[in-house]
Order: sequence, then structure tokens, then C-alpha cells
Amino acid sequence: MVRVTGVDRLAAADREAGRPAPPVLAPTLRVWFGMIAALAASAVVVLGVLHADDSRPGTVDAWIGAVVDGVRPPPWRQTALVTDFLGEPAGATTLVVAAVTGCLLLRRPRAAVLVVAGTGLTVGTTTLLKPLVGRTINGGYLSYPSGHTAFLTALALVLALLVTGRCGLGRTAGTLLVLAAALVAGAAMGWAQVALGAHYPTDALGGWCTALAVVPATAWLVDRTADAGRRDCR
Repeated sequence: MVRVTGVDRLAAADREAGRPAPPVLAPTLRVWFGMIAALAASAVVVLGVLHADDSRPGTVDAWIGAVVDGVRPPPWRQTALVTDFLGEPAGATTLVVAAVTGCLLLRRPRAAVLVVAGTGLTVGTTTLLKPLVGRTINGGYLSYPSGHTAFLTALALVLALLVTGRCGLGRTAGTLLVLAAALVAGAAMGWAQVALGAHYPTDALGGWCTALAVVPATAWLVDRTADAGRRDCR
């Protein structure tokens, strides 16, 4: 018996309407983001080894922390709190639901799946890594890598990949757009986490790299699964 998933059904509907479901990771970007994912995964491992079982900021953490430490009075602290909320369960769920709805309205079922799978696997990876690395902050809270930073970066990556595909951007323009979106989202959430004292700067960097490692791999897997399902349904 052939198992037909939600992605397969939506892809089949597109075929019947004469519109094949577009990939979430354009062929022109696969090699580039494969290399980026490999480098990001290596960075996550290196940073994790360097800060394993640590409970103090490193040299870079102390330097960046001193720069960000001025974020105390409003409105900057309030801005940091609002940004932090986007990574909390309620805020993250709202963003994911909105993104999935938008993808379905645009008839991008694979992108809708990637929103859920990409963000979920990214946050899940940070959750698994934290006890393995054992880095703590604020009296024992596991801190590496930052799940908040990883989540917002992952969501930005998925949405940027969607825009790249819809606009038909080439390899250079598409890569720059996706990386710029990831950088802005990661920097914003990373700043909020450091400003609020929830994470060290290298925790935020680790979360950012985790998203860069997980999302491209998940996008490739979503495309492979959907393409295989389409062939099976023929």
C-alpha cells in the first residue's frame, strides 16, 4: 500500500491543476547551502566543545556583553522583552501558525511543511544539545545553544527561501537574501537574549549556526520526500 502524506496530496492537487509543486530549496541553492550547513554544524560542535561544562562567559562573551550591557532603561529593555516573547511558546506558535497559513494561501505546501519541520527540528536540536554541552548561566540554567535564537533564525530562513523561490532569484541573489534574513533575525534575537541576561553571546551564535545547519538539511529532505511521493502516485 502506498502511503500518501499531506504534502503528496497537495502536490497531487497542483499537478491536476497543471502546477507542479515547486521545491523549497531551489536547485541553484542546494550546493551552496549544503556547504553552509556543513560549516554551521562544525561551528556548533566547536563552540560546544570550547564551552562544555562552563558556567562563565568567555573572553568574547565578556567583551560583547559589556557593549550590550547598556540596554537597561526603556524603551530598549521593553524591545528586548518583546523580541524574546517571539521565541516563547505562545509567540513562537503564533508565528508558526501565521507562516503556515500564508504558505498554504500561496499554494506552497512544501514551504508550509518546512515551517513546522524546520523550526521544530531546529529547536529540538538545541534542546538535545544543551545537556550534552552542559554550559550554564544564572545559577544552573542550561544555555548552549540558544533555542530562542535558533527558532527565529530558522523561521527567517524558511520564509526567505519561500521568497527566493516565488521571485525566481538566482544563486547569488537568493543566497544573499536568505543569509541576510537569517543574520537580521539571529542578531535581533541574540541581542535580546544577551541584553536580558538569558544567554551568553556565544550561545546565541551557537543557536544561529544550529538553524543554518538544520534548515537546509530539512528543506532537502522535504523536497526528496515530496518528489518520491509524487513518483509513487503516478
